[in-house]
Amino acid sequence: MNLKDILVINPEVQKAIDENKPVVALESTIISHGMPYPQNVETALNVEKIVRDNGAIPATIAIIGGKLTVGITPDEIDYLGKKGLNVTKASRRDIPILVSRGEDGATTVAATMIIASLAGIKVFGTGGIGGVHRGAETTMDISADLEELSNTNVAVVCAGAKSILDLGLTLEYLETKGVPVIGYQTEELPAFYTRESGFNVNYRMDTPTEIAKALKAKEDLNMTGGMVITNPIPMEYAMDSAYISKAIEEATVEADKLGIKGKETTPYLLDKIQKITEGKSLEANIQLVYNNVKLAAQIASELCNIK
Repeated sequence: MNLKDILVINPEVQKAIDENKPVVALESTIISHGMPYPQNVETALNVEKIVRDNGAIPATIAIIGGKLTVGITPDEIDYLGKKGLNVTKASRRDIPILVSRGEDGATTVAATMIIASLAGIKVFGTGGIGGVHRGAETTMDISADLEELSNTNVAVVCAGAKSILDLGLTLEYLETKGVPVIGYQTEELPAFYTRESGFNVNYRMDTPTEIAKALKAKEDLNMTGGMVITNPIPMEYAMDSAYISKAIEEATVEADKLGIKGKETTPYLLDKIQKITEGKSLEANIQLVYNNVKLAAQIASELCNIK
């Protein structure tokens, strides 16, 4: 088995890569684990449309029948949406197992970065990255996303780290690993559902062109690792900080009581928060993803324009 046997790139995506046209990688856990069917499929298709409307080619990534698939079809998106939680939530550790068994996997941020890099895609738009979980000083629960960001040359556009996490420790971890954290038109790290966190990013950048130039400079310097571009949720969809903090606290206590740990933690907390907020957090989640992939497409376009 060699890479060309297991890496399947949609012809439209491959053509764009070959011709130095902008391509944006998209994850698939948002389809299988992010929300119920058919809203998950509708959201994924809308995300692809927004990328196209902003001048780039979407490449939703998943593992389908053991193949690392870059640019899955609408039918494959529907398949993952219907299969839902029965699809393996695939991070770095899961990729070789799923490939060897010929199984399906919905890719997390870490796995999407790996497969995007193998395909030659440099920009990835998502909701929020994983990070250091609350209480990690005893549980050691730290997302593989952070380690991937230190190793894999893909820029990740997100609304910050998910606010269920310890944002201060997440920033410290990224700093230790030398990963730049950029704020798009903000100096403050956005906290997923809200625009503020109380923590500062490393640098503020106000245009997609400025961000693209930084990415190109990093590439020219042969510096390994990714870059985190944080993009605050639009004001009209942002949730009240005290309200969402209370919901997160309630959900976290419930998860602790039930003994939920590891990779089950984030899906459980997001689902519980959605129920506590009567769906408001899910709507915020969808809107921030739309906002992020729009910026990702603009950055990818500018990156292709740099000579």
